[in-house]
Parts: sequence; structure tokens; C-alpha cells
Amino acid sequence: MPPATQAPQSEGPALELLVHGVGGATPQEMLVDPRTVRVTGDATAAIYRRPGDVDAEAHPERYRDRPIPEAYCWSNLTSGNGSRALWLLLLPFMVINIAHWMRPAATRRPRAIRLYGVLVRLLALSLTVLLTAAVCEVALDLTAWQCAGVPECSDQRSWLGFLSAAQGGWWSQPGRRLALAALAPTALVVLLWYLSNRTWSAYESQRPLTGADPEDDVPPSAPGADAAPAVRPALGRPGFWYGRRLVARLRAAHTAAGFLTVTAFVTGAAARRDRSAAGPVPEVFGLLIETALVAGALVVFAVVCRRGRSERRLDNRIDRAIVTYLPATALVLLVLAALHAAWSRPGWVSAGALPGDVMFRVVTLAQGALVVLLAVVALNLYRRSPEPRTVMRGLGGPAVAMLACALGGVMTGGVAQRVADWLDGPGSPGMGRSALIEGPPVLLSWQASVIPVLLVLLVIPGLVLGLRTYRAARRLEPLIDAEYGQERPDPARTRQIARIRATAALTDSASGMLGLLSGATLLLGAGAVGGAWASGQVPGLAMDGSSPFVESVAEAAQSTGSWLIGFGFLVFVACGRRAYRDASARRTIGILWDVGTFWPRAAHPFAPPCYAERAVPDLASRMSGWTARTRGRLVISGHSQGSVLAASAVWQLPAETRGRVALLTYGSPIERLYGRWFPAYFGPVQLHGLHRSVHCWRNLWRATDPIGGEVRLGEESGPEVDRGPLKDPLVYGRTPEHPLPEPVLGHSDYQADPVFAEERARLLERLVPVLPHQADQSGRAVRGVPEGLPETAG
Repeated sequence: MPPATQAPQSEGPALELLVHGVGGATPQEMLVDPRTVRVTGDATAAIYRRPGDVDAEAHPERYRDRPIPEAYCWSNLTSGNGSRALWLLLLPFMVINIAHWMRPAATRRPRAIRLYGVLVRLLALSLTVLLTAAVCEVALDLTAWQCAGVPECSDQRSWLGFLSAAQGGWWSQPGRRLALAALAPTALVVLLWYLSNRTWSAYESQRPLTGADPEDDVPPSAPGADAAPAVRPALGRPGFWYGRRLVARLRAAHTAAGFLTVTAFVTGAAARRDRSAAGPVPEVFGLLIETALVAGALVVFAVVCRRGRSERRLDNRIDRAIVTYLPATALVLLVLAALHAAWSRPGWVSAGALPGDVMFRVVTLAQGALVVLLAVVALNLYRRSPEPRTVMRGLGGPAVAMLACALGGVMTGGVAQRVADWLDGPGSPGMGRSALIEGPPVLLSWQASVIPVLLVLLVIPGLVLGLRTYRAARRLEPLIDAEYGQERPDPARTRQIARIRATAALTDSASGMLGLLSGATLLLGAGAVGGAWASGQVPGLAMDGSSPFVESVAEAAQSTGSWLIGFGFLVFVACGRRAYRDASARRTIGILWDVGTFWPRAAHPFAPPCYAERAVPDLASRMSGWTARTRGRLVISGHSQGSVLAASAVWQLPAETRGRVALLTYGSPIERLYGRWFPAYFGPVQLHGLHRSVHCWRNLWRATDPIGGEVRLGEESGPEVDRGPLKDPLVYGRTPEHPLPEPVLGHSDYQADPVFAEERARLLERLVPVLPHQADQSGRAVRGVPEGLPETAG
């Protein structure tokens, strides 16, 4: 990698490095030219130029009045063919990984911060166990144990004939059916391991930019605060985008947890049979496997809790013993459990259901307790360093963690309910009325039943929010007429602009809705566990004997929740597939996905890979290498999510290189979303530090933009950053210069505003040659400060 940029002796060329945002863009669109040339990179992420600009550095005289345009395209890191929509099935894993990064900003609280990370990693581990248990429930319990053990059910499924107890074949014994069915969840765990290992090699194992001192020039901890030993922001540390060691450890632990979960289902039934009736299999074999199972679970627990991220340096080590032997040992134990279950036990018949209900109850209760404890830790951290802009007073992380658990529960219950309905034909599993099989665990039916209740509870806050938005739009109408100075305003045009502005402001209300959703989910989930534990029956049967109204409501909630889960799951996958194939749909719903996959896999190794671990080192390497080679000026211009990548890349640069770089952001969620939801990484302290360390920074925003917003940095850090709100639309109605109606651009096409070119030109003017050393009146040496600008120029 190139060394830190040396102070130039003469002014070089100027480069504008464009970084697109959510939904992606082609290099032809970014450079406004149908012909482009790839300068460096590959088919996944690359830098492009126009053909005439490829040798621009050799002819600086051509670019005296304009910068060299260059586009970095990273859209293939997050999108591609429709098959990549399968990543959406891992949404709970991604959401819990987001919760890890949402802790409140706090200093000098290492134990509380470490505890926060441990709790999130334990919640992530519970989701892996929950997903594996769901597949075990479908394959082992519903299919191999219940349906194959009932002739009326297996006779209706020809593909189950060789497993049917009525056939009397070799596979008809329950233990052998369970051993064979265990291949399905085992294959799932192996697939998750393979995907995580493959993406680990492509993302986490790519070394980032090197050569920067991890503790070089950092600003004071806060504007106006006393100068104190400061720590480089986390996003600027060398190891932040290089998490290979932690991901490898977590992958081994989660893979082992998956194998152990399958082992528990397989060996549990066989060991209970050996203890309850005399047979040819010694009871001690099952006891040994169960003892090894408990020991393996303790080892997995210790591995998950022991170590978090290492960011202050590039950690190239791999814990080979854990990565190699832990999942392999768990797999060997699973094979032994399958052989033990397949041992011939004459007279053994499968009746009822496997006792998987206990596992689901334990996991659900553990998740609720961990979320509550996580909320206590988050509140403690927030009270130590309160920041008014932080969402939900620091409870954003626990709320998102609760949402991840709810998504995992919904997907688990939905799959089990739908498969049970399919196997049982016209009957309703669990209801005991013409049902061929007993059905899934009672808890899953209770969890499905609370979904309609949750939707009803959210109707009132939704209506209130809609009414507030309508009133806000009405209040904006006279202000818009005055802003455009219309003597005869068009009511329809005014209402359109006001409605778009009011709707864009809904983004700031998302935290309130999330808080209500998470709180209601926690309470209803606790009620579902209590109802299942107390009654031992599905809601439809538990309410028998009460009033007819209550009975009908319970049955309706149970059946409606089951169908809502199945229907919602199909709609979700269909929308995800469309978003990956259709750029317009991706711009609509892609922001949340891109926010989630921006962060490294610090909590769950099976989450979708972090594209920033490729994009940020790409950008930092390009900026450092180009400025070192040409000694020129560079403006990195980022739109939407591209502005977050640009800022993260600037943080990774050596100090002297940052003095040669200007930052232009537009439609940026860097404070509105990231600063409020991830205060420990994009909070006011970090953004003020970026403002002081980068040469100059300008941020453009619109009131009609639902994603981008202000950076909210005052002049105490240097020149003002924000410019806005920009006028949108540029023209109110028809004029001789604009005979056709101008569109309301919202989040797109900031370059169409004349202010964009104006601010870019100003940034380039301020990027004057930097002298190696310059002394102020007190004789103190100031490095990298342009002549005529204050030291804290931003």
C-alpha cells in the first residue's frame, strides 16, 4: 500500500471521486457518458473513468477549470441476480448484528461495553439454536416422528412410504427415522457454515489499508472541551474493517451449536426410550452422549462470551484449535447420536410428539431475559453520557434485538404451522378435531396467535401518526407559498410539495413506532409463554368452556396468525427478490438492507456479509495512492449510503492524506440515521472529530428527502458544514425558462441543483497547496494547514 501523502511542492490536478448510494448506479449514469473504462477493480466493485480521462494526470493543463471525474461503483456488493434474495431468509441474523452496533456512546466504561457485546452475542447464538430447532421440528418431529408413525398420514404421502411404521421396513423404527431426518437440519447448518466461510474469505480476510498510525492526530473529545488524551474514532482504527478472527471464532461456535441442537433432538428420544423400557441398548450410552452434549454446550457458551472485536491493530491470528476442532467434535457427536438412535429397539413406536416444546420455551424465556438485561446495560451506558439525539434514550439496541427475536420466532412458528397443516390435510394440528397428527409445539401456536393482536394494537399509533402527518402538511402550505413568492399559488402544487415534505419527516418518527412494536412484542411474547405453559394446549382448545365470543376469538386468532405468517413470508421473499432485480424497487426498500449490511459481522457469523469491508478499504486505498502519486487535490463526493462509505474511508486515511481531501456529501443519512441510531460510532463527538481532521466538508440536504438530512455541526468546529434546505422543486410552476412542471426530486439527483456545482468549486478552491510546516504567531508548528485558513478549518 502507498505511504502517507507527502506535502506537495506544487499544486497538482484535482480529482472528484464519486460514490453512489442506495440502489446503485451504473458508471455510465454517474459519469454522464455512455462509454466508460474500468481503471482499477473487478466486476464486483471498481473505479471507472471516461475514455478521454484515463490519462488525465499526464495532461493537467486540460483540467485547470474542472476536476477529473471518477466513479466508484459498489452496487454488485449488495445486489445481483435474483438468487441472492435468499440472504433475506437470514434477516433475523442481520437485525441482531445491527443491535451490536447500536450501543449508546460511553467512555471509561469498558466492563459495561464488554457486557453489552456479550449479551448481544448470546442473543445471536439463541437465534441460531432457534432456526436449527425449527428445522428439526419440521423434519424430525412433524415428518419422521409424527406423520411417518401414523399410517393415516404416511399413506397420504407416497414419499414417506419407506419410513411408514405400517410398512415394517428397516427404516420403520422411530430411531432410524430420526437419524435419517437429521440430515435436513445438518445440511442447513453445513450450508450456513459454507456461506459464512466463503464470504469470510472474500470480505473479512481482505486486508485494509496499512501504513497509518492507529493513534495519529485525533481531535479533542468534544467541541469546546478541554484538550485531553483522545482516542482515534473506532471507524478509523486499522482493525475495524478486518474482523476475520472474531468471525472465524463465532462461525465455529454457531456451527457447533447447530450440530448440538440436532444431536439433542436425535439422542433425546432414544435415551428416553432406553430409560423407560428394557431393551438391547445399554442406558449408559445415551447418558454418555447427553453428558458430552452438555459439555459441548458449555464450551460453545464460553467461546461466544470470551472474546469480542479487536480493532486497534490488524489482528492476523486465527484460533485454529477452536475453528477446527469445535465444529468437527460437535459433528462427530451428532454422528454417534445418530448411530445410537439407529440401534435396533424392537417394539418401539412413535406416539404423540417429541418434547421439543421444552427447548422452544427455554430459548424464548432466555431471549426475553437477555433483552431485558441488555436494556438495563444500555440505560446505564446512556445515563453516563447522555446525548439528546440518541433514539429512545439508548434503548434502540435492545428494541432492535427484541425485533430480531420476534422475527426469528415468527419465521420458526410460521414454517412449523404451515408444514403441519400440509401434512395433516383437512385437519387442524393441535385442535384434536379430525387431526391426524398432534402438530407443532403448543408455544408456536400461541406465538402465531399473538400476531393479529399485535397488528390491531399498532393500528391506533399508525392512525395517530397519519393524522399528525396530515396536520403537518396543512401547516406547511402557507410557508411553501411564501417561500416561492407566488402571488397566485396553485393549491394542488402546494399540497403536493407540503405532503412530500411532511412524509419525509416520518423518518424521524420511526424510533417511536419501533419502541411501541418492541414493547408490545415483549409483553405479548411473555403472555404467549405463560399461556402455553399454564394450559398445555393451543389457544383454540385452551379457551374451551369460556364464553362463545372468547372461544371464537381464540380460534380466529390462531388460524389467522398461522396464515398471516405463511403469507407474509412469501410476500417478503417475493419483495426481496424484486428488490435485487429491480433498481427502482431497491431504491425504495434497499436503505434498511444497506444499513444492516454496512456493519461488520460482530454478533452473528451467518448474517449477510458486510460490503463496507470491501468498499471502505477500496476508497481509502484509492485516495491515499492517488494523492501520494500526483500530489493533487481530491474531493470525495458521496450520495446517500455512499456518503457514509466516503466518511468511513476518510477516517481510515493517514493524517497528512486527510489534509489533501475534501468531503462533499448530499442526501446523507450520516447524522439523521447513523448518528441517532449508532451514537458510539457516528455521534456528535465522532462527527466533530471528522470535521476537524478532514481539510473541508460540505453537506447538502433537502426537506423533501426522507433519508438525507443535516449533519448538525456548529461553527465551533470550523466553517459550517450544512447547506440547506435546498429548494425542491427548483421551480414552483411553469415559466418561460421551464415550460414543463419540475419534479420534486426528494432523495435523488442532487447534481441537478446548481448549488452542487457551486459548492464543489468552493471546496476545490479551498484545497490550496499545503506547506510542509507553517508556524503561527506563537511559534507553534502547524502541519498541513493551508495559508489563510484557521487550524480547525473544516
